Amino acid sequence: MTDLYNRHRAVLPDWLALYYDRPIEITHGEGRYVWDAAGRRYLDFFGGILTTMTAHALPEVTKAVSEQAGRIIHSSTLYLDRPMVELAERVATLSGIPEARVFFTTSGTEANDTALLLATTYRGSNQILAMRNSYHGRSFSAVAITGNRGWSPTSLSPLQTLYVHGGVRSRGPFAQLSDAQFIEACVADLEDVLGQTRGGVAALIAEPIQGVGGFTSPPDGMYAAFREVLDRHGILWISDEVQTGWGRTGEHFWGWQAHGQNGPPDILTFAKGIGNGMSIGGVVARAEIMNCLDANSISTFGGSPVTMAAGLANLSYLLEHDLQGNARRVGGLLLERLRAIGAAVPSVREVRGRGLMAGIELVKPGTDEADPAAAAAVLEAAREGGLLIGKGGGHSTSVLRVAPPLSLTVAEAEEGAEILEAALRGL
Repeated sequence: MTDLYNRHRAVLPDWLALYYDRPIEITHGEGRYVWDAAGRRYLDFFGGILTTMTAHALPEVTKAVSEQAGRIIHSSTLYLDRPMVELAERVATLSGIPEARVFFTTSGTEANDTALLLATTYRGSNQILAMRNSYHGRSFSAVAITGNRGWSPTSLSPLQTLYVHGGVRSRGPFAQLSDAQFIEACVADLEDVLGQTRGGVAALIAEPIQGVGGFTSPPDGMYAAFREVLDRHGILWISDEVQTGWGRTGEHFWGWQAHGQNGPPDILTFAKGIGNGMSIGGVVARAEIMNCLDANSISTFGGSPVTMAAGLANLSYLLEHDLQGNARRVGGLLLERLRAIGAAVPSVREVRGRGLMAGIELVKPGTDEADPAAAAAVLEAAREGGLLIGKGGGHSTSVLRVAPPLSLTVAEAEEGAEILEAALRGL
């Protein structure tokens, strides 16, 4: 492994992060488990950053990929593509957006790029509202709307970005307010920001649950309250569902549905879980918004026959096996267990989340000061115990991120919780 690590460092960027003091090479997986090059088995509670949504080596998906690859692997969007049309039809219906059109990309970053292009073109403005503590990708335009300094390497931008409060419930100037007062204060902040702008703002982009930001979220209904303000100004709402989509929150199929009192978003972006590891991203928008571009545009690799076949098989499995319901049931049990563990560990400030999407925020005991060193130590200890988890957070990576495949069993949830409890108690 040292040889592979040295080769990695010799040819790949220094900023390409690797987990663990002794990085591991994952060679194969099955179900909710993966194995490293040394033959060690791990329970996977991170799923390749919430991407392995259903299960590792899911037979239905691997069969679909193999069969499609045996016919044709690539053609581009210049030709009719049956799997792409079929998946677009299903996604359009599931999105809840009327007269929906779907454009497939290769990643969530590219999907958010496309959403920004559509919104700024449709509205004739380069002003974008974004949430503090947010993350929307690593491209030049996506970095420009990312409100998390740990993932924003440049201040240069093609956009004028205006950041508003609301993505983090338990920190910041409104943390001590009730939910209703919190929403009221955030709406007032939004109104104030809009009162300082010149010309029309194109869109608000928001993650219903902030992923990289540490699985933080506002009270239910906040974006519905925002929507009332946005609609008065003609501003579009973009819901970034890259991490929250496809039933992961358990209670809803999309994260926006916790805030959907005023209807679906104008634009929805997705990626990660739909491909179960294959590179699929996409944008859903009303026809008038999607069709506003007046220049040629294609995607060489977005909507490729192989990835679309994988997406179709994966989505079918998800729906037929009610993995959203499983996320609600097993995720509820896991969150309850994690909260009980956290209550007994002084370093745990908060356990939060929804469905199979849990964040454990660590601080220096007796304070509210983030403790990234503790998060790194728990990450290492969990790995030693046979569990893979992730990290995230706002100004520091002090939040443990737990997001297993949606087919997680009760026994596996308990297994992972036991390992995580031992790691946390070892602080």
